[in-house]
Amino acid sequence: MATVDFVYEMAADSAGLPLAISIFADRARVRDEMLEDAKAAGFGAREVGDLQCILDGRPCALGEIVVIDCPVLDAADLVALARLDSRAARSGARLVVSTSVDALDDVFGCCWQSNPQILVNPTRAERVVALGRMLVDTHGGRLREMSETDRMALMRLTEQVGEIAQRLDRIGTGLPETSPSAFDFEDEARENARIPTQAEAHVRHSRPSLPDPRLVRRIIENRQKRARFFDGELFADPAWDMLLDLTAARAEHVRVSVTSLCIASGVPPTTALRWIGQMVESGLFVRVEDESDRRRAFIALSDRAADAMARYFAALGRDAAGLV
Repeated sequence: MATVDFVYEMAADSAGLPLAISIFADRARVRDEMLEDAKAAGFGAREVGDLQCILDGRPCALGEIVVIDCPVLDAADLVALARLDSRAARSGARLVVSTSVDALDDVFGCCWQSNPQILVNPTRAERVVALGRMLVDTHGGRLREMSETDRMALMRLTEQVGEIAQRLDRIGTGLPETSPSAFDFEDEARENARIPTQAEAHVRHSRPSLPDPRLVRRIIENRQKRARFFDGELFADPAWDMLLDLTAARAEHVRVSVTSLCIASGVPPTTALRWIGQMVESGLFVRVEDESDRRRAFIALSDRAADAMARYFAALGRDAAGLV
């Protein structure tokens, strides 16, 4: 627990900060840990209890951040979780949902309005990272409402917990230190917003098609073979592995669940979910609702990303076969 102790030391001056958190978890140990870490990070507990209090529809006050631990959910639980997601979206509360791999697709499908942060079988340190990220995301809209003393306290705490979260995150997940601008599509978005000339329209119409999915699948298979001989983390490239998987799926006209895409990424599910969120925000991936079951959702390439992958393989030409 050295990392958590480190957080306690860095956040020691944050007592009394006017940020409220609600914690709902059936597992008493997890609930106690989350409460301990939340208090150490300077949050005031708005409400702490088991899932039943929200599943029964009993009135409960939501804090600025709502942390939920739900590794197992039945149909009634999912309905309640979806309602909580909708309520959080309306109130501006931020959700952190811990779940399991088995329940991931259901949680992802019913929680989307509030843009929640989803963790899969998280460690205690990963929960601390999530709190730090939510703290950084939440403070912006509250600064004008606070006194000067509270504002300065919040800014100091935001810097502390944000730095801690980044350090823990780089150590534990291997994500890059850069912001989502690594997938910056702003220039392309401005270009797409411009009315194309007749010549440009003809060029766009003649863009290459996606590669043969069998070729892409063979590339994926060969990339995975490296794990037989080397540590898988040595070659971890979740962004590219997910792009390849979604490219093949688009060419095959099949849908990809979030769980399947996490597996394809080659990294732990919580890390993969953060990459997915980053790439959705950057315009590479899109969330696709299941028309037959509104509780489910899939991930797909955006049109711009599909075009970029098609151009990439077209540029490789016959050399692409050498990647197999």
